[in-house]
Amino acid sequence: MPESQVSDTPVSTSEPSYVGFWARFLSFVVDSIWATILIALILSVGLSAPEIDLKAATDPDRAVGILLQVLPRLGLELLLIGVAFVLFWMFRSATPGKMLVSAVIVDAKTLGKPSSGQLIGRYVAYYVSTLPLCLGFLWVAFDKRKQGWHDKIAGTLVIRK
Repeated sequence: MPESQVSDTPVSTSEPSYVGFWARFLSFVVDSIWATILIALILSVGLSAPEIDLKAATDPDRAVGILLQVLPRLGLELLLIGVAFVLFWMFRSATPGKMLVSAVIVDAKTLGKPSSGQLIGRYVAYYVSTLPLCLGFLWVAFDKRKQGWHDKIAGTLVIRK
């Protein structure tokens, strides 16, 4: 091989160290705590929770009205949490919980930084992972590359830093 084609960068043939179920579960707990506190602080400044009459909630006609009061706030909370998570992933490659366990999110093919589209898709795919009894998250425990459904959908991996 001509000398100009030789690379000084060593090529690694070993697999990265995938972060398993229990470390990711711990990071989920930590992230849930900080996200709940953050959302509570933001929403307490700008929005008040609607008063809900629990007796009225059992009346089907009134329950729909109550649901229509609660849904916009829930949608805003999910949006704010999504923005926070995606921003952490974009700028730190991890949320605080993942940082605690020395994990980063990478592109599954290149092991480089995922695109913004992948990260947004990963957050949206979290909801797919929760649908059948959180099976998409439990999948991490059984998958060879420790990918949840949201990782598979977005084309990402969670590996040790």
